[in-house]
Amino acid sequence: MKFALFSLMMNLPNALTGETLTTRQKFENVLKQAELAEELGFEAYGVGERHGEPFLSSSPAVVLTAIAARTSTIRLLTTVTVLSVLDPVRVAEDYATLDHLSDGRLELIIGKGNDPRHYPLFGITEEEQWDSLAERYALLKRLWEEENVTWEGRYRTPLNGVTTQPRPFQKPIPIWHGSASSQLSTELAAKYGEPIFSSNTFHPQAKYKALIDHYRERLAHYGHDPAKAVVGSGFGSLYLANTSEEAIKRYRPYYDAFRATASAQHNNSPFKDLEDNIQNGPVLVGSSEQVIEKILNYQAAYGHQVLSISVDGLTEAEQREQVERFATEVMPVLRREVPSTVWENRPSLVQATG
Repeated sequence: MKFALFSLMMNLPNALTGETLTTRQKFENVLKQAELAEELGFEAYGVGERHGEPFLSSSPAVVLTAIAARTSTIRLLTTVTVLSVLDPVRVAEDYATLDHLSDGRLELIIGKGNDPRHYPLFGITEEEQWDSLAERYALLKRLWEEENVTWEGRYRTPLNGVTTQPRPFQKPIPIWHGSASSQLSTELAAKYGEPIFSSNTFHPQAKYKALIDHYRERLAHYGHDPAKAVVGSGFGSLYLANTSEEAIKRYRPYYDAFRATASAQHNNSPFKDLEDNIQNGPVLVGSSEQVIEKILNYQAAYGHQVLSISVDGLTEAEQREQVERFATEVMPVLRREVPSTVWENRPSLVQATG
């Protein structure tokens, strides 16, 4: 298995100390997280995209460029790029630039996003999100793969003989499809024969497994080999301790604070409390042995080769403690137990059978 650390750059008062980082301090916190992830052997670091409080991740391309300047090997993920509301020309230009400045370490994860506040900001309705995503993605692929693109659609002005600059450094830039709530995202990924990344954050395993199973079924429909499918999976927040009791006690204030946010309430999590989430959901709270067992259970269901975790919300000292414990106590076991072809030489994407 391969590993990514990511941040949505949520800047809330700390649940224990009440401290709130300044905006500049939070940016520095994320940069230091990425440096630590590379130092500890994570294969990738991701930055999400949100457009409103308490998130500071409205410009992930800029943040990832700063991370690229302070790292040298770790791959840079967008977790996710909200392509349903963005201009594909701007996306093509910004991320091709980042691809060059990072020496080809960029991987784009596209999706519709998880915060309905961005639709009025960018002039589409929530009902249009899937049609918008499909159209904008088709154009983005053409802009990166072709020159002199002529195009006309619904969600931006027509193009006539456009070649975006710079051209991508990687040929092609790897693209994953974020999967959280709808078969429309897994359908789009299967159509193009590209990997998916399950959010696996707010609901029981069965919901996300159904989407991953649908993805594999539709890969076969489009002429791709489901056996070569590449799947990544996120998880709920991480908190490791020597015992389950200690982990629950230390993490509970953070869990309760996050559940009170508008973002968490929007997702309508079915879990009644932290214990219910530990038992029936994706949160990783407990001893290292318990967390390893849980991840392996999910891996048997999903077949994922890449796992992402986040330590957002904790104090900086706890962030470091948790990332270091995960890297030393959990990652080595999972690397042995779960083979992964992703990011050996370059990302391993689904290959067509024909």
